[in-house]
Amino acid sequence: MDIRPTPYDHPDAVKLNDAVQLEYAERYKDDDGEGEGDLTPLDATMFAPPQGLYLIAYAPEGHPVATGGWRSQEANGEGYADGDAELKRMYVIPEARGLGLARRILATLEADARAAGRTRMVLETGTAQPEAIALYTSSGYAPCPKFGYYRDYPNSRCFAKRL
Repeated sequence: MDIRPTPYDHPDAVKLNDAVQLEYAERYKDDDGEGEGDLTPLDATMFAPPQGLYLIAYAPEGHPVATGGWRSQEANGEGYADGDAELKRMYVIPEARGLGLARRILATLEADARAAGRTRMVLETGTAQPEAIALYTSSGYAPCPKFGYYRDYPNSRCFAKRL
């Protein structure tokens, strides 16, 4: 697999983002059977180096199969701390799961954030994503006080790791 930096607004990134949004909507359906994707405001400039990085993994055949990014955060009213790097849009298409791509992308993002002077990687996920929680906890992440757009949602779970 070829993992390479790619702008967040690149067509392949948009395609994978659309796929993960559909998965979020399916996993987080309410009592009426309605679901929605992640509504956290994001734009391509947030992932532009050196203030962030967005990666896409490509299969040998050339199609995009996984993604992930980080963006800089500083202390603010949403619960972030100075020096934070926030992990966003970690996703592997179903056909490519189990190959270690998420772990490889995560390690690359952590190394890049550390090199950019970030001191802590933080992320928010939810209870309907047990695979994500297992990845993060097995990679050294620990629960932390809630932050970000979903900090007041009961199904939200936040994790952090010192870089």
